[in-house]
Amino acid sequence: MRLGSNRGPQVADTDIAFMGLTQVAQAIVQRKLSSLEVTQTCLQRIAQWQPSRKAFIRIDEEAALAAARRADAQLAQHSFQPGPLHGVPLAHKDLFYRSGQVSTCGSLIRRDWRADTTATCLSRLDAAGALDLGTLNMSEFAGGPTGHNIHHGHCASAFHPDHIAGGSSSGSGMAVGAGLVFGALGTDTGGSIRLPASANGVLGLKPTYGRVSRYGVMPRAWSLDHVGVLARSAVDAARLMRLISGHDPLDATSIDQPVTDDEAGLGASVRGVRVGVPDVSALGGVAPGVQAMLETAVDVLRDCGTQSQAVPIEDMTPLFRCAETIIKSEAASIHGPWLRERPQDYTPLFRSRTEAGFLIPATQYIDALRWRTSLSRHFMDTTMRGVDVLILPCMPYALPTIADSDVDRSGEAVRALIGRITMYTRPFNLLGLPVVQIPAGFCPAGLPWGFQLVGHPFQEGLLLRLAHHFMAETTAWCRRPML
Repeated sequence: MRLGSNRGPQVADTDIAFMGLTQVAQAIVQRKLSSLEVTQTCLQRIAQWQPSRKAFIRIDEEAALAAARRADAQLAQHSFQPGPLHGVPLAHKDLFYRSGQVSTCGSLIRRDWRADTTATCLSRLDAAGALDLGTLNMSEFAGGPTGHNIHHGHCASAFHPDHIAGGSSSGSGMAVGAGLVFGALGTDTGGSIRLPASANGVLGLKPTYGRVSRYGVMPRAWSLDHVGVLARSAVDAARLMRLISGHDPLDATSIDQPVTDDEAGLGASVRGVRVGVPDVSALGGVAPGVQAMLETAVDVLRDCGTQSQAVPIEDMTPLFRCAETIIKSEAASIHGPWLRERPQDYTPLFRSRTEAGFLIPATQYIDALRWRTSLSRHFMDTTMRGVDVLILPCMPYALPTIADSDVDRSGEAVRALIGRITMYTRPFNLLGLPVVQIPAGFCPAGLPWGFQLVGHPFQEGLLLRLAHHFMAETTAWCRRPML
């Protein structure tokens, strides 16, 4: 298997829905396109795709069109200074709070709950001029890796209505992949940005822990939650990241780290960048086709100028189990009152997984937090020592169908399959390292798949630069979904 070459400059897309976020932002400011025209295009596609894919929980058509008209009117004012996303329609996972708006968090429990505050990352996108089309589907309370949701409809992959969209940021991945929006925010506690990105053939970036404020975002497990972006290119992801990153005094875990303009440096050479290549076959659980795709990706990165070298990697089960202890303990604390007052309003899977946290002793939770430090230090001193990035699969097997991965219907027989989905994603929430999921084409069945590059803390710029070069080198990921 060898990915096709795509050397040379990229040709601008003439289909509005599949223009890049940065490209459409420039076209709006230059008055080559109106925000209204762009917004109408997105809404038309949403109307076509929503019945079969269930990407949205709420579509704010009238408000979005009114905002687009205001954005166009502002550009007619001579003294107006547009922001870097002026008039660009986006949508985000339905756990980012917006004051006065319903935020369901993908649940029945919060079906009618209205926030009294606005998430910092949404406020920053507002300041940049972005518009909202509505809120995107997600697994209930961000608690599932597949995108199943009996309350709001199972979200499906942009490339096949019978296959999962990945979770928990399922609508974010599907909407970006199908050209319904130009970019989206998601959250990632165990793979919830990267899995939907892989399932829908787009790029997903989980930044360093603390890089992006989580104020005004419904938590899944506060020690492991990351806010990140899903986009169709590294350029678009870099712009979104620049706008939402930075210290926030409203979030105690927010890190005061300078915000860099990674978009400007994406074209810089990656020659000599050291890519660590572990023996994933020794870790087990990876399908042969996925392993072959990973080997091909290493070859493409080498064509870009990187240097690959074998690195040791130990069984990541201790990392996985440590993260699992933290997730269950913190989720049980968050959901305790609701679980006692209205347990029937949860899905059986989410309820059983969360109630398990009540059985974890406080000493075991504290031990897990302490082990996190030593496990992180050991991983950096062994596997990441001497390399700039580490390459790993995202999903260890081809995209399953919605029916075959429905735990609530199939029960225990499917739990093992679902558990393995996050085997290569969850450890890096515990470690807090930045990770980018890069689309790498399609499996023989025509379904998308991708791989991860793991970086050192605050090296999001390098990860995006490598993604940019990889995606410029191959055409394998370029296929568009069809209804």
